[in-house]
Amino acid sequence: MRVRKLTIAAMALAAGLSLTACQNDDDAAGQSTAPPAASTAASSDGGSGSDSAESPNGTGGTEGTEGSGGTGGTGGTGGNAGTDGAGEDGKAAKCSTDELEITAIDATVGGDAEGTVAVDLKNGGGRDCSMAGYAGVDLKTNSGTVSAERTGDPAPRIVLKDGETVTFGITYPINDSGGSGVRITGLVVTPPDETKSVTLDWPGGSSLPVTDGSGTPVRVGPLGSAGQGG
Repeated sequence: MRVRKLTIAAMALAAGLSLTACQNDDDAAGQSTAPPAASTAASSDGGSGSDSAESPNGTGGTEGTEGSGGTGGTGGTGGNAGTDGAGEDGKAAKCSTDELEITAIDATVGGDAEGTVAVDLKNGGGRDCSMAGYAGVDLKTNSGTVSAERTGDPAPRIVLKDGETVTFGITYPINDSGGSGVRITGLVVTPPDETKSVTLDWPGGSSLPVTDGSGTPVRVGPLGSAGQGG
């Protein structure tokens, strides 16, 4: 019996030692699993870092989209705006009254049924300029103002270089009635597309015949209608 008790006690002691060893092994195993847990946390932080790394990539893509967006188009529009700013797609700017030297001479040819006055518009502005159409023409008379009527002939645009001249003609009936008629006291010329006028001495016949009121007897031609002046 004593031997059996010793044997049972020995077996119990061995079992206790084995259990302790297992617990120690479990503790060791638990301790060995802690670093992976810490590694996992580090990996999680690293994951945030990866997200940040991906975010700049995504942001870079967005910036790339913005960089290729409307800003570039606006620049192109600015280029076009610069082109529109050069003046009608690079065409010469309009001639102003102050840039023009305006003179008038009698251009009537003997035997003509009508008198003619040629008006010269010389570009003295120091740059190229352009005009198109008809000048405004009014005759001052002792009976009021007589406005010339356009002939209706084509009126193309003309570009005048600095120092060049364009001429148009004014025609009017010659007063051969023997009476005093309507006395002309001055000529008022307004260049095309301008509001500022120039008043000149009238170089033609001194008077117009009295009309029946059916319309103006004075006609004005388009620019270039009387050849080129000097």
